Amino acid sequence: MTVPDSSASVVRLDGPWTHRDVAANGARFHIAELGDGPLVLLLHGFPQFWWAWRHQLPALADAGYRAVAMDLRGVGGSDRTPRGYDPANLALDITGVIRSLGEPDAALVGHDLGGYLAWTAAVMRPKLVRRLAVASMPHPRRWRSAMLADVKQSAASSHVWGFQRPWLPERHLVADGAAAVGRLLREWSGPRLPEDEAVEVYRRAMCIPSTAHCSIEPYRWMVRSLARPDGFQFNRRMKRPVQIPTLHLHGSLDPVMRTRSAAGSGEYVEAPYRWRLFDGLGHFPHEEDPHAFTAELINWLKDPEPDR
Repeated sequence: MTVPDSSASVVRLDGPWTHRDVAANGARFHIAELGDGPLVLLLHGFPQFWWAWRHQLPALADAGYRAVAMDLRGVGGSDRTPRGYDPANLALDITGVIRSLGEPDAALVGHDLGGYLAWTAAVMRPKLVRRLAVASMPHPRRWRSAMLADVKQSAASSHVWGFQRPWLPERHLVADGAAAVGRLLREWSGPRLPEDEAVEVYRRAMCIPSTAHCSIEPYRWMVRSLARPDGFQFNRRMKRPVQIPTLHLHGSLDPVMRTRSAAGSGEYVEAPYRWRLFDGLGHFPHEEDPHAFTAELINWLKDPEPDR
């Protein structure tokens, strides 16, 4: 597998959407957008980039929303800065993009790391977040307690512990044309495995220089800060309850984030909270069964009074 000289040819994949860059929080972020209406901002997880939301973008636009999928800092077509990968700063990237798009607020939809950051943004900048939908990721405080106290969750997230080594994880991710990315995508999925063509796209994106390092940095902060003052401060800050309607989506066969770990996140939400478990799906429900995932999301977004 070869990677073209220009990362744009890898990241700016054709479709009904429009690609452009926006400035926010001292960096440049690539977005793909489609449709008009209230803003829905989609946040990808690891080891992916904006393209993870290729099924949801047209569906949301057809449903009357301005759907925007952004590349997180250091990934895809966004800037790869030398620092700034702690969750508080990454959340400011997200809320900064909302402002740069000229919108008063957004419904945030985050998967995996994008979900972790969506939880964070909803606490840090609640006036900019209209609604919150999170897939395959518990609330940050719930994540912290599960990683420290639940042996099974700690084992399921062995990749996060492995990321703490210097240099080796980056080399492993990009070796043999990012073959490790393909293995993770297949191992973390349920019975509905990703298509070979999709795996190839994610492998090519990971091979863009510096992407592997930048993708790992947030996880290094999440673990190394567990015993540091900045980590304690972040954990205290996240005690502030989420006060916007929240939809929590999870695959019953997720091998990375146990259902038990995610399910207790509602205790941090003082607003309508809806838990939806997708039977037979793994860590990537938005791609494993895009129809069911998108229907659940759009029905909830259109519900004027989502109940608990």
